[in-house]
Amino acid sequence: QVQLVESGGGLVQAGGSLRLSCAASVRTFSSYAMGWFRKAPGKEREFVAAIDWSGGSTYYADSVKGRFTISRDNAKNTVYLQMNSLKPEDTAVYYCAARSGIGLVSNDKYAYAHWGQGTQVTVSS
Repeated sequence: QVQLVESGGGLVQAGGSLRLSCAASVRTFSSYAMGWFRKAPGKEREFVAAIDWSGGSTYYADSVKGRFTISRDNAKNTVYLQMNSLKPEDTAVYYCAARSGIGLVSNDKYAYAHWGQGTQVTVSS
């Protein structure tokens, strides 16, 4: 059983920054690739960023490349999403996800078996 709990969301002005955290309750966290996805009202859930089991490989959506950074601390069972230069179009519920049993990155939401409850990020103009 993998439980994921996101935190760090909130309201920020355009151009500001937020850091999301996702704490995982699983013994073998270092064997999981992790991803961040987001869902805006009226839109499908979309890929944001992913990181492999070691942290050595990362993958970003074009819309966030150069502004967002995904990282992980396997000793703390935590993955992070640093979001800089936020834009109103980044407003969404952000979800953390774990890719079961495979440590390689993926941008496909169906590749992830475990999901957190989400944290709201609102960027005002």
